[in-house]
Amino acid sequence: MVSAARRTPDGEPPRADAEAAVWIARLNSDARSATTDDALRAWLQADPEHEAAFERATEIWAMIPGAARLNEAEAPRAIPRPNMRQQHWGMALAASLLIAAGAGGWWLSDPTIDYSTEIGEQRVATLKDGSRIALNTGTELHVAFDDKVRRVTLDRGEAMFEVAPNPDRPFVVTAGDRTVRAVGTAFIVRRSGSSVVVTLIEGKVAVAPLRETPEGAEAPALLTAGERLIATAEAPPLIDQPSMEAATAWRRGQAVFNDTPLANAVAELNRYGGPRIAIGDPRLASLRVSGVFATNDTAEFASAIAALHGLRVQHGQSELRIVR
Repeated sequence: MVSAARRTPDGEPPRADAEAAVWIARLNSDARSATTDDALRAWLQADPEHEAAFERATEIWAMIPGAARLNEAEAPRAIPRPNMRQQHWGMALAASLLIAAGAGGWWLSDPTIDYSTEIGEQRVATLKDGSRIALNTGTELHVAFDDKVRRVTLDRGEAMFEVAPNPDRPFVVTAGDRTVRAVGTAFIVRRSGSSVVVTLIEGKVAVAPLRETPEGAEAPALLTAGERLIATAEAPPLIDQPSMEAATAWRRGQAVFNDTPLANAVAELNRYGGPRIAIGDPRLASLRVSGVFATNDTAEFASAIAALHGLRVQHGQSELRIVR
């Protein structure tokens, strides 16, 4: 049996249920196409709750007098009549479905699709326009397309975007208080707290603040291939030219360091999980690290650092401590 429909504290349907209602309308519209079906499959696979919400919406749609039914191959089997609490919210959803079906096409805007990775996990998502997003460890983002803009919101983590060209439909990534606007290009955005880093691999992008600062409007920064913008809350944006090998190393399961303070290198490796590395003596934090290391083997990194600098590694249950 499918779980009962849920409500938010203010009595409104959760986002997944509202999006499911839109999908029902799209499937029963004259504008339905193979692209619609592909987008629905992507939405269903993005989150287990999407499938449950879609089943609830399908059942309620089937109970609406005169409503167009889904094809048998796409509709789940009928379940027992909902109880009174389900009916109360179910009628509201049924009304929204009917409105969507007769609203003249507003549902052609795609619902938001969520993508995320756990610590140590990476994944690649291909969007309906052909753009690709590679998510690094511990990343969460949301994709929402309409007929005017392709919009992505990066809540945390790091992602590489390979954008399919479309001059009439820009690709906009929002991360913290920064927006990155592109047409057809490849770039990386990393968000950690209030810090946002944008690295341009090819093409051009414009990076602008999401809103004006108390000091006044800040002009967008136009990046060219090979440039990186670093924005923090403490200082004006900085643009430099990093090593592209290092910037894209995570796509190959590697971390590249070039005269990097040990504290920074440890923080980077710890993003990927495994036994955490700890620096047992604060005086070791400033030691310099250079080399290429696997992101999935913190033990090898700790051993290499210890051997290079004449240190020791203490092995704990879930921690590797570098000490003198």
